[in-house]
Amino acid sequence: MDPLLDFEECIKDSPEFRLTLDQFEADVSLVEAQLNKVMRLCGQMVEAGQAYNSANQVFLSGLAELFVDHKKDTVVMSCLNQFSQGLQEMLNFHTMLLDQTQRAISQQLTNLCSQFLPQLSETKKEFVRIREDLETAAVKNAQVSRHKSVEAERASHLLLATRKCSQHFALDYCLQLNSFKTQQKIDVLNSVFSFVHAQFTFFHQGFDLLRDLEPTMKTMGAQLSQLSANCSAKRKELENKHLLVQQRDASGDPMMSLGSESSTVLQGYLFKRSRRKPKTWKRCWVTLRDNQLIYRKSHKEDASVLFEDLRLCAVKPLEHIERRFCLELLSVQRCCVLQADSEQLKMAWLSALQGSIDFAYRERADTQLTQAGQHTRDTTPCPPSQRQAALGVALGAPGNQRCCDCGEEEPRWASINLGVTLCIECSGIHRSLGVHLSKVRSLTLDSWEAEQLKLLCVLGNDVTNRIYEAQCSEEGRTKPEPDSPRAEKEAWIRGKYVEKSFVQRSADPPVSGRHKDEASLRLYRASVVGDLVAMVTALAEGAEVNGSVGEEEGRTALIGAAVGGSLLACEFLLQNGANINHRDLRGRGALHAAATAGHTGQVCLLLKRGANQYAVDERGQDPLAIAVETANADIVTLLRMARMNEEMRDTEGVFGSAGDDQTFQDIFRDFSNMASHDPERLSRRQFSRRGEEEEDEGGLSGVGNRSE
Repeated sequence: MDPLLDFEECIKDSPEFRLTLDQFEADVSLVEAQLNKVMRLCGQMVEAGQAYNSANQVFLSGLAELFVDHKKDTVVMSCLNQFSQGLQEMLNFHTMLLDQTQRAISQQLTNLCSQFLPQLSETKKEFVRIREDLETAAVKNAQVSRHKSVEAERASHLLLATRKCSQHFALDYCLQLNSFKTQQKIDVLNSVFSFVHAQFTFFHQGFDLLRDLEPTMKTMGAQLSQLSANCSAKRKELENKHLLVQQRDASGDPMMSLGSESSTVLQGYLFKRSRRKPKTWKRCWVTLRDNQLIYRKSHKEDASVLFEDLRLCAVKPLEHIERRFCLELLSVQRCCVLQADSEQLKMAWLSALQGSIDFAYRERADTQLTQAGQHTRDTTPCPPSQRQAALGVALGAPGNQRCCDCGEEEPRWASINLGVTLCIECSGIHRSLGVHLSKVRSLTLDSWEAEQLKLLCVLGNDVTNRIYEAQCSEEGRTKPEPDSPRAEKEAWIRGKYVEKSFVQRSADPPVSGRHKDEASLRLYRASVVGDLVAMVTALAEGAEVNGSVGEEEGRTALIGAAVGGSLLACEFLLQNGANINHRDLRGRGALHAAATAGHTGQVCLLLKRGANQYAVDERGQDPLAIAVETANADIVTLLRMARMNEEMRDTEGVFGSAGDDQTFQDIFRDFSNMASHDPERLSRRQFSRRGEEEEDEGGLSGVGNRSE
């Protein structure tokens, strides 16, 4: 408790009291200035918040206008409406926060200033005035002569009365100063507490709102995945059509003018001569459909029928006029001259017109039935491919049914590189660590490759916790519970994965980096034999994932995993930041090592992850040359397919960049699935140096055949 003004000292009016009083008055002035500053800044903040809310409201209105394109999709529209309502509710929460902030800061502090400061100012004025009167009375009393008894007695009485009055005002002034000092602290703390409570309420309401929106977000995520797949397929179809049309010669192929509707025979641009002004020609869009000739002068005008029934017309080429490529249609009522762009198109129009007339005379109704049946077959939708869910497989591993860090049941998130399952709150903390420490992915919304899912099942929460929580009890730390505060969970996760405080360390202290070198050597040896537990332990003890081992010609752990042939070891190292294109002292990288050892699964995985297949070793050999030398047919097939795919992507421009060739993707998917689920089928197939393959019953023959 801060010291207050002493009433006994106030009666004495000593110099020490006056110094204390001056300090109190200076403190009051400082507090008054600070209160005015805080109230002014609060007003500015509230005004800025109100302007933000207004702009946000306009933004949400504009955002809602984008929903018009999705009105036909009821599921997506329902999700968008719930999102819009949730965002509007968040805006209302923010408006309430501004109102509560204004009441917490401005109103409470204003009450403090209006209740004490004006009265304190008036009392100070009276106190200063009566003090000056006391000084004057004391001076007069001291100046009276001892021989003037009447004046001396009057001066003494005046001094006594003035002193009592001064003491009365001084005591009142001190009481008000002490009261202000005490009340000011309480009101300021109440104001700050009310402001923080308003912030707490705002964020708590927002958290509850977003938690209620979580099922909607999952539904929307599933819809987006499906729409993305449909969009990719549609874009591929459009690009193929675009390429087909681009390769076709419009002037030489009349099929370019075929109509898209079943009843349209031919359509395209022709010049039409005006009947009233024979020298005037107008370019029009002409359509031959349903035994009628229809034309449009421009896209803004409606179509007009040129000839109602072509059976009443005669069609012939027109050779005696100056213009080329002309044809004439004659009927009882009118004559029409048309001009094509080339002789071939003119003949196509003549043939189509005459064929339409012949067809109308013969009335072959069976063609309509055939077209209707064909239209039905073309418009039958194909069922979308079903994506395998990873949740059931991931939770089947030991310990994965609960969050790795807090123990909450039914986790729906996972860290790929750590191989653990997480609840939503712990997954958010893992994301804040950075992808170099934890790569978080949803088990229900994201897609999982076979290697990643198998890695999650092989490691799991039990294995990882035995390593990262080995010394938890020795350190005196308690693992957080599902209902523990977020700050406690975050401190635990950072101590566990960033600082690695609970990892079992070796007894000998590290000497000049030797500890890391030994851990890197253990990581390399564990990678060669595919011991995932030992690899996780080595990384936890500080091993560098890209550390080169001098005893092994400068190889890294990834090269060791490629030599040993463990697909999961390669995937684990890649997920933990291994440099896929690092090369040893002989110039060989992981892809060289996998090709030399004949590990098809590793070659497929490294190619998918972006390994450089053109890098050469000290002998000038790239991985393809090594595969040819070792006569491994599957690896040669993979490398040649990957190289051909890159060449196609480089030469075809936009058609190659829209996505790799589908056949290439299918082959790699087959190899990946087989390497993960049925590796024994990837036995090596030998072929001679002349290129004649020797069939092997255990090999992956016909990998491009989708019927297998």
